[in-house]
Amino acid sequence: MIEGRQAVTEDYTVVDLEMTGLTPKQDKIIEIGAVKVRGRKVIDTYGTLVKSARPIPDRVSKLTGITNEMMENGMGEDQAIQTLLSFIGDDVIVGHNISFDYSFLKQWAVNRKAPLQMSACDTLRIARALLPGEQSKKLEDLCNYFQIEREHAHRALDDAVETQKIYECLMNCALPEKKELFVPKLLTYKAKRQTPATAHQIERLKQLREKYQITDEIVWDTLTRSEASRLQDKYYVTYGR
Repeated sequence: MIEGRQAVTEDYTVVDLEMTGLTPKQDKIIEIGAVKVRGRKVIDTYGTLVKSARPIPDRVSKLTGITNEMMENGMGEDQAIQTLLSFIGDDVIVGHNISFDYSFLKQWAVNRKAPLQMSACDTLRIARALLPGEQSKKLEDLCNYFQIEREHAHRALDDAVETQKIYECLMNCALPEKKELFVPKLLTYKAKRQTPATAHQIERLKQLREKYQITDEIVWDTLTRSEASRLQDKYYVTYGR
């Protein structure tokens, strides 16, 4: 989207994602939150749950409060991410450890042969440079440090709102003396395209689902070969062949 920028910006979009795990090639985005800022003031927000072909692990449900049942009301992955990218437009993005969130967006883009380039400011990197070494730089601890109230921890839009407040607090602490910390950096992530599931894999999955009356939702159009293989193994272990 954007080439690297050389000046501090007061216009940006904060992005936060919740995922099923830590690996872009295996895990999926389950919730998106974004906050659009103009002149250092919030003017709009975007948030949605995202339907996933990968079930939400128990540990993620316990952390986020998001359940597989809630996902039934979410957007499809393509629609949710395309809406996010339209919401961002040409903005610099801001996030806490933003390169991690970007890796999932980049993997999605590579899988669909879509160009994606973003510049970002990372509140984690800035906090490490500005705050005392003994101060924890976790999002929740930075909220405590700056006396920012948290309502729903580990929900994407709430975390994005809190990240925006932290970013502004960091700017107030550092500008103008350390403005170089707020110059956006071009994000990079090397992602390899995942091939779509084969017709044979899809046919076999549908046979197993019919045989054992499996009703969990699968987004067939975006199912990858590796996802189909893992899902088939799961069915074999759970139900048999």
